[in-house]
This record gives sequence, C-alpha cells and structure tokens, in this order.
Amino acid sequence: MNMDRLSALEKKVTRSISPENFSGAKGKGGMCELKDGNAQKAARDLGRGWKVNPYIILQPGETFTIARIEGSGIINHIWLTPTGRWRNTILRMYWDGQKNPSVETPIGDFFAMGWNEYAQLSSLAVCVNPGSAFNCYWPMPFRKSAELTLTNLAEEPVVMYYQVDYCLCEVADDEAYFHAQFRRTNPLPYKEDYTILEGVKGKGKYVGTYIAWGVNNRGWWGEGEIKFFMDGDKKFPTICGTGTEDYFCGSYNFEDPKTHANYVAFTTPYAGLHQVITPDKLYASQFRFGMYRWHITDPIYFEKDLRITIQALGWREGGRYLPLQDDLASVAYWYQTLPTAPFPALPDKDYLEVI
Repeated sequence: MNMDRLSALEKKVTRSISPENFSGAKGKGGMCELKDGNAQKAARDLGRGWKVNPYIILQPGETFTIARIEGSGIINHIWLTPTGRWRNTILRMYWDGQKNPSVETPIGDFFAMGWNEYAQLSSLAVCVNPGSAFNCYWPMPFRKSAELTLTNLAEEPVVMYYQVDYCLCEVADDEAYFHAQFRRTNPLPYKEDYTILEGVKGKGKYVGTYIAWGVNNRGWWGEGEIKFFMDGDKKFPTICGTGTEDYFCGSYNFEDPKTHANYVAFTTPYAGLHQVITPDKLYASQFRFGMYRWHITDPIYFEKDLRITIQALGWREGGRYLPLQDDLASVAYWYQTLPTAPFPALPDKDYLEVI
C-alpha cells in the first residue's frame, strides 16, 4: 500500500489468469482456437490470437473456477466487469485447500456496489471505474494453493470479464490470510443491533467495512454506534464508536455544511460515502447509501476472537433516539490465521435481492 519498496528487485514471478489464459502459465496467453472462443464471431476474420476468448458465460446455477493456483504466492489485483444483477453472482475464495471458503460474498457487495447501481469509488483497496469496472487491491497471500470461484444464482446466463494478477513467491511466516464475509438483514428487528461479523476464531486484524444502507423511514438514520468485541468481550466492547457517520469518517449527517439541504457523497483513500441514491416521486421511494471504511493505517488487532455490531438509530419526538428497522447489508474484511471457521449460510436468492 506504499511506494517505499517499488524499486526493489524481489524474488517473485508475475502471472495473470483471465479467460485468455485460464491457467496463468508462462507463454500460454491468447492461444484459444477460433472454434472454441466465446468471441469467435467477432474474431472470425482474424483468427487465433485476436481476442478470441476475452470472457466467460456463466450458465444459471453454474459454479466456475476463475482461478486455481498451486504453490505459494500472493494475489495483488482482481478486475471484474459483470452483467446481470450483481447480488446474483457469488464470489468465493479458498486458501491452501480448505473446505470452507475464506471469502463468500456477492460480487457487487465485495466491490462496495451493493445496490446494483454504479457509483464511482476511488480508494486504496477498492476502485470502481466507468462503466462497471470492479478493481480490488487487497493483498491475498497463500502458501499451498488459491482457488477463486463464481456462482450464478440467476435464471439467466451472466457474461463475465475478469483478470486475476498475482506473483509466485515465498510467503513470510507472519503473513495472514485474507477473509471477507457478507451479511444482510431486512428489516432489522426493532431494538436489535445489526451484526457485521461474529464467529471469528484465531489471531488476526480487521481491515475494512462496507455497508449498503437502505433507509425505511423519513428521518436521519446514522446515530448508531459501531462496537468491536474482541478476545473474550461479552456485554460491553473494547472499541465503541460515537455514531455511524463518524465511523465512516464523516460528521453531522454527511450533510452539505453550507446549505444543510442535501447529502454530500465523497470518496477518499480510506473512507467514503461514495453512493447516495436519492428518492424519486414514484417507485424509488427511499434513500439508499453505500459507505466504506478501510482500516489500512489503523487495523484492529485481535488475538482469539472478534465480533462487530452497529446500531441503526434515528430520532423521535422529545429528542429521543429511535431504533430503526432498516435494510442493512455489509461485507467485513479481515486477515487471520487458518483454519477459517464456517460462515453462516448465505441467504437464498430472494432474500439477497435488492428490492
């Protein structure tokens, strides 16, 4: 995440996996025969070597392994540009032959695009660029193997362009494994905290939060505190924030300080309110927000376990807090030692749906 060692010559070998080189092997890119390529019609006048197979087509219900890497190394960059509804394509990652995935999340939410609508995002860990280019720069080390899969939950085929850039190299003893977990609750039960993450066992550090927040009332929604329970904390956390907008590095309702009349979207290297979906006068009747907070310079270290919750709070008459029943979906990002504890089962397609 810095340029201090950019000029150093290291003992690493660069490789890249895409539909033009499924194995990432040296000298094996762009070899697809015309008759086998998904873009054979477009390349029919040019033939082999001329962008014959730049994408895959995921059939309904299909799981496709987009990357399988043997040996030790580190994934440095993932680029995806999908079609269809982004909640219907599930990304999973497995490290060192584990049965349980260390990453399991819809692709849109993983790249901080939970509402199936494009919003430009510029940060150190994730960039989303025109027209729907999803980029991830979280470092992902592995010691024995890495496997990345996509599953299409939709009833229609999905076209997927992708590229996984990585290095084959030795991995230092103190390197932990990348994890990401999705959750969604709609609506949040009255007077209940929303759980961003729980069940984590092992030693590690927490590095990021993305939340897609759908407001189900007409007022301000961000008074709630985020809480980090670690290493045996029970009723009370070790870290307790002061408000939702404060945690995401904003303040005072994310409002325009000059007019006090509207939200101000922002995107920075470490945090942002990058998406503000404004209601219209017919069907899109509610505000929806996308927010991220990357703990790159201030990771949250834990030795044994970690649980994270956030409250949904507004205001009611008499200057009292109002527990909200909003639509919350999140992705938690962290590094930890293996093994990965089993994640809660993903909701079914209908519960995942953006509605």
